[in-house]
Amino acid sequence: MKSVLVVVDMQNDFIDGALGTEQAQEIVGNVVKKIQNYEGGLVIATRDSHEDNYLETAEGRSLPVPHCIRGTKGWEIREEVADALHKVNAEIINKPTFGSVALAEKLAQLGKEEELEIELAGLCTDICVVSNALLIKAKLPEAIMKVDESCCAGVTPESHKAALLTMKMCQIEVL
Repeated sequence: MKSVLVVVDMQNDFIDGALGTEQAQEIVGNVVKKIQNYEGGLVIATRDSHEDNYLETAEGRSLPVPHCIRGTKGWEIREEVADALHKVNAEIINKPTFGSVALAEKLAQLGKEEELEIELAGLCTDICVVSNALLIKAKLPEAIMKVDESCCAGVTPESHKAALLTMKMCQIEVL
Protein backbone atom coordinates (compact mmCIF):
# COMPACT_ATOMS: atom_id res chain seq x y z
CA MET A 1 0.00 0.00 0.00
CA LYS A 2 1.30 3.45 -0.95
CA SER A 3 0.75 6.38 1.39
CA VAL A 4 0.20 9.88 0.07
CA LEU A 5 0.12 13.13 2.03
CA VAL A 6 -1.82 15.95 0.37
CA VAL A 7 -1.05 19.42 1.73
CA VAL A 8 -3.76 21.81 0.60
CA ASP A 9 -3.17 25.52 -0.03
CA MET A 10 -0.78 26.44 2.78
CA GLN A 11 -0.36 29.85 1.18
CA ASN A 12 0.35 33.23 2.73
CA ASP A 13 -3.02 34.70 1.74
CA PHE A 14 -4.84 31.95 3.66
CA ILE A 15 -2.55 32.17 6.69
CA ASP A 16 -2.06 35.86 7.44
CA GLY A 17 -2.82 37.58 4.16
CA ALA A 18 -6.04 38.59 2.41
CA LEU A 19 -8.07 35.68 3.83
CA GLY A 20 -5.89 34.75 6.81
CA THR A 21 -7.19 33.68 10.20
CA GLU A 22 -5.75 33.15 13.64
CA GLN A 23 -6.65 29.45 13.37
CA ALA A 24 -4.70 29.15 10.11
CA GLN A 25 -1.65 30.74 11.72
CA GLU A 26 -1.88 28.27 14.59
CA ILE A 27 -1.63 25.14 12.38
CA VAL A 28 1.50 26.12 10.41
CA GLY A 29 3.87 24.39 12.86
CA ASN A 30 1.70 21.26 12.91
CA VAL A 31 1.73 21.06 9.12
CA VAL A 32 5.51 21.51 8.98
CA LYS A 33 5.95 18.69 11.53
CA LYS A 34 3.50 16.48 9.61
CA ILE A 35 5.55 16.91 6.42
CA GLN A 36 8.89 16.45 8.20
CA ASN A 37 7.74 13.28 9.97
CA TYR A 38 5.83 11.81 7.06
CA GLU A 39 7.16 8.37 6.29
CA GLY A 40 4.67 7.36 3.64
CA GLY A 41 6.55 8.43 0.60
CA LEU A 42 4.65 10.67 -1.77
CA VAL A 43 3.80 14.24 -0.76
CA ILE A 44 1.72 16.46 -3.02
CA ALA A 45 0.82 20.07 -2.30
CA THR A 46 -1.82 22.21 -3.94
CA ARG A 47 -1.60 25.92 -4.56
CA ASP A 48 -4.69 28.05 -5.16
CA SER A 49 -3.83 30.00 -8.29
CA HIS A 50 -5.80 32.95 -9.62
CA GLU A 51 -5.05 35.50 -12.30
CA ASP A 52 -5.33 39.30 -12.31
CA ASN A 53 -8.93 39.02 -13.56
CA TYR A 54 -10.01 37.16 -10.41
CA LEU A 55 -12.82 39.62 -9.60
CA GLU A 56 -14.34 38.92 -13.03
CA THR A 57 -14.62 35.17 -12.36
CA ALA A 58 -17.61 33.36 -10.82
CA GLU A 59 -15.58 32.81 -7.64
CA GLY A 60 -14.45 36.45 -7.57
CA ARG A 61 -18.01 37.71 -7.89
CA SER A 62 -19.07 35.54 -4.94
CA LEU A 63 -15.94 36.19 -2.88
CA PRO A 64 -14.74 39.66 -3.93
CA VAL A 65 -11.42 39.47 -2.10
CA PRO A 66 -8.46 39.15 -4.48
CA HIS A 67 -6.22 36.38 -3.14
CA CYS A 68 -3.59 33.94 -4.32
CA ILE A 69 -2.93 35.96 -7.47
CA ARG A 70 -0.20 34.12 -9.33
CA GLY A 71 3.22 35.62 -8.72
CA THR A 72 2.30 37.59 -5.59
CA LYS A 73 3.56 37.03 -2.04
CA GLY A 74 0.06 35.87 -1.04
CA TRP A 75 0.14 33.15 -3.72
CA GLU A 76 3.37 31.69 -2.36
CA ILE A 77 3.35 28.73 -0.02
CA ARG A 78 4.33 29.81 3.50
CA GLU A 79 8.15 29.76 3.67
CA GLU A 80 8.59 27.12 6.39
CA VAL A 81 6.00 24.88 4.74
CA ALA A 82 7.66 25.35 1.34
CA ASP A 83 11.04 24.43 2.86
CA ALA A 84 9.59 21.24 4.35
CA LEU A 85 7.90 20.38 1.04
CA HIS A 86 11.15 20.97 -0.85
CA LYS A 87 13.06 18.61 1.46
CA VAL A 88 10.66 15.74 0.68
CA ASN A 89 10.58 16.53 -3.07
CA ALA A 90 6.87 17.27 -2.99
CA GLU A 91 5.04 17.86 -6.23
CA ILE A 92 3.05 21.09 -6.35
CA ILE A 93 -0.19 21.25 -8.30
CA ASN A 94 -1.60 24.68 -9.12
CA LYS A 95 -5.40 24.72 -9.10
CA PRO A 96 -7.75 27.42 -10.40
CA THR A 97 -10.57 26.65 -7.99
CA PHE A 98 -11.46 24.91 -4.73
CA GLY A 99 -10.92 21.29 -5.77
CA SER A 100 -8.23 20.03 -8.11
CA VAL A 101 -9.43 17.67 -10.81
CA ALA A 102 -5.78 17.19 -11.80
CA LEU A 103 -4.95 16.03 -8.25
CA ALA A 104 -7.86 13.59 -8.16
CA GLU A 105 -6.93 12.20 -11.59
CA LYS A 106 -3.26 11.83 -10.60
CA LEU A 107 -4.24 9.90 -7.47
CA ALA A 108 -6.74 7.79 -9.43
CA GLN A 109 -3.93 6.83 -11.83
CA LEU A 110 -1.67 5.90 -8.90
CA GLY A 111 -4.56 3.94 -7.42
CA LYS A 112 -4.65 1.74 -10.52
CA GLU A 113 -1.07 0.67 -9.76
CA GLU A 114 -1.49 -0.03 -6.03
CA GLU A 115 -3.77 0.57 -3.09
CA LEU A 116 -3.55 4.05 -1.62
CA GLU A 117 -3.83 5.52 1.83
CA ILE A 118 -4.34 9.26 1.47
CA GLU A 119 -4.07 11.84 4.23
CA LEU A 120 -5.06 15.47 3.83
CA ALA A 121 -3.98 18.57 5.74
CA GLY A 122 -4.18 22.28 5.05
CA LEU A 123 -6.47 25.19 4.35
CA CYS A 124 -9.31 25.87 4.39
CA THR A 125 -11.01 22.83 5.88
CA ASP A 126 -14.46 24.04 4.86
CA ILE A 127 -13.65 24.99 1.28
CA CYS A 128 -10.56 23.54 -0.40
CA VAL A 129 -9.76 20.62 1.92
CA VAL A 130 -13.30 19.22 1.84
CA SER A 131 -13.60 19.87 -1.93
CA ASN A 132 -10.41 17.94 -2.65
CA ALA A 133 -11.30 15.17 -0.20
CA LEU A 134 -14.66 14.58 -1.88
CA LEU A 135 -13.20 14.72 -5.40
CA ILE A 136 -10.55 12.17 -4.43
CA LYS A 137 -13.11 9.96 -2.66
CA ALA A 138 -15.30 10.02 -5.78
CA LYS A 139 -12.36 8.89 -7.94
CA LEU A 140 -11.04 6.38 -5.37
CA PRO A 141 -13.98 5.09 -3.31
CA GLU A 142 -11.95 2.17 -1.95
CA ALA A 143 -8.91 4.17 -0.88
CA ILE A 144 -8.29 4.71 2.79
CA MET A 145 -8.67 8.43 3.39
CA LYS A 146 -7.88 10.50 6.45
CA VAL A 147 -7.79 14.16 7.39
CA ASP A 148 -5.72 15.48 10.28
CA GLU A 149 -7.87 17.91 12.27
CA SER A 150 -4.81 19.42 13.98
CA CYS A 151 -3.34 20.29 10.59
CA CYS A 152 -6.43 22.01 9.19
CA ALA A 153 -8.26 25.27 9.84
CA GLY A 154 -11.48 26.64 8.42
CA VAL A 155 -12.80 30.07 7.69
CA THR A 156 -14.45 29.87 11.12
CA PRO A 157 -14.14 27.28 13.90
CA GLU A 158 -17.80 26.33 13.29
CA SER A 159 -17.38 25.79 9.55
CA HIS A 160 -14.17 23.83 10.24
CA LYS A 161 -16.13 21.43 12.47
CA ALA A 162 -18.95 21.18 9.92
CA ALA A 163 -16.48 20.26 7.15
CA LEU A 164 -14.86 17.61 9.35
CA LEU A 165 -18.30 16.14 10.03
CA THR A 166 -19.09 16.16 6.30
CA MET A 167 -15.87 14.28 5.54
CA LYS A 168 -16.53 11.83 8.36
CA MET A 169 -19.99 11.16 6.97
CA CYS A 170 -18.36 10.43 3.60
CA GLN A 171 -16.15 7.74 5.17
CA ILE A 172 -13.03 9.87 5.55
CA GLU A 173 -11.41 9.25 8.91
CA VAL A 174 -10.82 12.36 11.03
CA LEU A 175 -7.62 12.13 13.07
